[in-house]
Amino acid sequence: MERQVLLSEPEEAAALYRGLSRQPALSAACLGPEVTTQYGGQYRTVHTEWTQRDLERMENIRFCRQYLVFHDGDSVVFAGPAGNSVETRGELLSRESPSGTMKAVLRKAGGTGPGEEKQFLEVWEKNRKLKSFNLSALEKHGPVYEDDCFGCLSWSHSETHLLYVAEKKRPKAESFFQTKALDVSASDDEIARLKKPDQAIKGDQFVFYEDWGENMVSKSIPVLCVLDVESGNISVLEGVPENVSPGQAFWAPGDAGVVFVGWWHEPFRLGIRFCTNRRSALYYVDLIGGKCELLSDDSLAVSSPRLSPDQCRIVYLQYPSLIPHHQCSQLCLYDWYTKVTSVVVDVVPRQLGENFSGIYCSLLPLGCWSADSQRVVFDSAQRSRQDLFAVDTQVGTVTSLTAGGSGGSWKLLTIDQDLMVAQFSTPSLPPTLEAMLYLLEKVGFLPSAGKEQSVLWVSLEEAEPIPDIHWGIRVLQPPPEQENVQYAGLDFEAILLQPGSPPDKTQVPMVVMPHGGPHSSFVTAWMLFPAMLCKMGFAVLLVNYRGSTGFGQDSILSLPGNVGHQDVKDVQFAVEQVLQEEHFDASHVALMGGSHGGFISCHLIGQYPETYRACVARNPVINIASMLGSTDIPDWCVVEAGFPFSSDCLPDLSVWAEMLDKSPIRYIPQVKTPLLLMLGQEDRRVPFKQGMEYYRALKTRNVPVRLLLYPKSTHALSEVEVESDSFMNAVLWLRTHLGS
Repeated sequence: MERQVLLSEPEEAAALYRGLSRQPALSAACLGPEVTTQYGGQYRTVHTEWTQRDLERMENIRFCRQYLVFHDGDSVVFAGPAGNSVETRGELLSRESPSGTMKAVLRKAGGTGPGEEKQFLEVWEKNRKLKSFNLSALEKHGPVYEDDCFGCLSWSHSETHLLYVAEKKRPKAESFFQTKALDVSASDDEIARLKKPDQAIKGDQFVFYEDWGENMVSKSIPVLCVLDVESGNISVLEGVPENVSPGQAFWAPGDAGVVFVGWWHEPFRLGIRFCTNRRSALYYVDLIGGKCELLSDDSLAVSSPRLSPDQCRIVYLQYPSLIPHHQCSQLCLYDWYTKVTSVVVDVVPRQLGENFSGIYCSLLPLGCWSADSQRVVFDSAQRSRQDLFAVDTQVGTVTSLTAGGSGGSWKLLTIDQDLMVAQFSTPSLPPTLEAMLYLLEKVGFLPSAGKEQSVLWVSLEEAEPIPDIHWGIRVLQPPPEQENVQYAGLDFEAILLQPGSPPDKTQVPMVVMPHGGPHSSFVTAWMLFPAMLCKMGFAVLLVNYRGSTGFGQDSILSLPGNVGHQDVKDVQFAVEQVLQEEHFDASHVALMGGSHGGFISCHLIGQYPETYRACVARNPVINIASMLGSTDIPDWCVVEAGFPFSSDCLPDLSVWAEMLDKSPIRYIPQVKTPLLLMLGQEDRRVPFKQGMEYYRALKTRNVPVRLLLYPKSTHALSEVEVESDSFMNAVLWLRTHLGS
């Protein structure tokens, strides 16, 4: 019997990809002010922002859609879309004013070449544009930060000023031999300006500016900026300590100052994307006196401070610094008036039974407070699911709002006046938009234990499940000989997708996918590549090996020093268990992984060459030792190899040897599995020379290897053209090498 995947021609695979890739991703949501109708009913608008792949334009497009939610005070009466979707071209950031009567939009316009693109800050009121400021022409600062690490767009409580983060204006530089031709028609003032000796610094045109690494290459020195909406005046705030870079800022109570996160950038900057362990602290700068005050412990790392509706308290996430890049966090609370900091939710070493396993989100939603300023709502991975939780900040109790449901995963988009908007999806169900009216001010407490599931979620718009994708979670206990002595008793999980009702399971090939990080996880949410492979006839195994987030801090700490061993053994054990239980075709097993998932995949084809028939690796870590001097995250190399990181010393020879010993390059002589490498030439995290090193070593040994080098792509290979090309090439590679 021929396998389903082998019957699929490239045209069929392309058509399937075209169809499934149209599923949009929900990126943000905000709620409009409450409106009372003439009949006494109440409703609110939900403004949502989405992204979608456009294969014709080869870009991600952004669009918005409005929904209406009618309620009678304690329950949702009706909810549904209002009008059609509208593409939002050029929008980088947007934010509603506190009253909901105005909206600020940061927009890009103009060309794409150097110096051609301009940024505008617009203020909209009801159905018209009230103000528009050409930030590029004003030359008060460089480009505005739109990322979720530093970026912000915050209205003052009085709705008269806007706060944002931008690149500090750099001094002009020119060659020692550059001359300027003066325009004879220029005014006297212009000629005088061009003749000023301090207009440009000769010899500084190639001075190196450190940046913040992967996906942040244009960002070096952020500054806090304030726009006066009425006058259009822009001021760059003074008082920020010289040794930190500010971001994630908002207006303090009374608009007398600004609260922000400050990241240490001395002695040099480290890559910050997906790295919640960067040393940082919470600060307050007074706008009148310019005095800056430290609000949190400055030896740790903090993220996403959020001010309560009553403007009395700030919650934020706190992590240890310069150990694993992502781990279980504390939820801390700072009382603005007593100046007392408390830990509301502490790090959870190990999950016990079905209990809460800790907080693993890198950012809290902008809207996360209940209306009574007592509770905070957030989403977090819990083993192989992502659930919603409410925390009572007074007593520290954590209650799940979604546990015990259908097994999918949730993401909180916002909560305002206790109306929560969330996203729900499963591996076979693209994201749906859900709303729930959670009237804490009426009942004064969360539902009592065991009754959380009685809360009714209402879908704003339904999505159809993708047929013939069956999935489930497997709990795995490593065998005694693979126990971690220091962290004994840990288990792990894998999510298995398989085609619906295959004629013969023994003919089903399997693709194994370890995740990257390594301290991240797969959750039971919609993922395009696994769904595509499953629709093409593959079983897909997504392995959350020990060290993954969502399983307690002990699991995370068990992996550093054991990479290349514990993670590899866990994935191999999961593969053997599933093959034994499900009876898939053990002679047709392939690997697909990126970053640390590529690291594990390349280890597996070296340590278990008889198990795998084909492998696809995307920007894999190949040689930790050689990566140390070229990556934006050198601390990752040292910490994951099992050593403390220090910026003021080089590793000794024993550390270099250990990094090399834990790397896939060590197992090159045993590799015989055909390998497809996909590398981004602009990857700052795992520089493409890593893959090149492996490619050359395999070519020397006549192992079948193919290399795709994407010249403008970064670590994620997520650009629409690159993503679509990489998927099609991966499918053809699997189709070729899983054949008879």
